[in-house]
Amino acid sequence: MLKQFSLVFFALFACYVGVNSRELKHITKELEVNAPAYEAWELYRNLGLINIIVPKLPNVQSTQVLKGDGGVGTVAKTTFVPDEAGNSSYTEEFIVIDDKKRVKAAKALEGDCLAFGCSVLIVEFDIKEKSQNSCIIKSIISYAVKKEFEAKDPKPTVAVEAITQASKEYLERNN
Repeated sequence: MLKQFSLVFFALFACYVGVNSRELKHITKELEVNAPAYEAWELYRNLGLINIIVPKLPNVQSTQVLKGDGGVGTVAKTTFVPDEAGNSSYTEEFIVIDDKKRVKAAKALEGDCLAFGCSVLIVEFDIKEKSQNSCIIKSIISYAVKKEFEAKDPKPTVAVEAITQASKEYLERNN
């Protein structure tokens, strides 16, 4: 059911931003966490990642909420040490927060692969209950490459794996 929701969401969103859903590429990772799904969701659902986890990553200089209170429509900016591609910030807007399905999605507004050839970048987190005291954090990065950059095959550099690993450590330490 969650897989169907994700597929439908990305197809509809792709149409909204003018990208054929077949053009979207996906990078999916799953990480098991020894903490209840409801605790992981509380961290992910609002500003927990922005305020607690992201600032602890080694290349992050600052995080800032530009608009909103953590709900849909919130815009957040992360500034970091510039990488080899010259990226020094990443701004995203929360576009889906579903408490029932424990799904959160954010659309990149600037930075990351948008600066070097992608036309759209969406990061989704799904929190799935595995047992009463454990869950799976699934991250899905969906992106589309502009035709003129297809030969270079740009890939997102969003630190999703580092974020989920830091989240796991935080949740397991505090559980």
